[in-house]
Amino acid sequence: MTALLIKDMPPVLHARLKQEAQRHHRSMTRHALAILESSLEPGRLRVEDLPPPLKSKLKPNSDWFDRAKRAGLA
Repeated sequence: MTALLIKDMPPVLHARLKQEAQRHHRSMTRHALAILESSLEPGRLRVEDLPPPLKSKLKPNSDWFDRAKRAGLA
């Protein structure tokens, strides 16, 4: 099986993933996979719904995540 490494995950997002994984009685890895599988079902995720990519070395801030939430991607 292949692996995915997520670098520079914001601490708030990490904490949310951990809480949700515990709530669903899953490991963080299993929960992240479940979220990805659900999100990538045909017709569910559209590239045009994604927030624009960041073009700087700055980390995503709360405004960026708020836009992602409003687009239904978080």
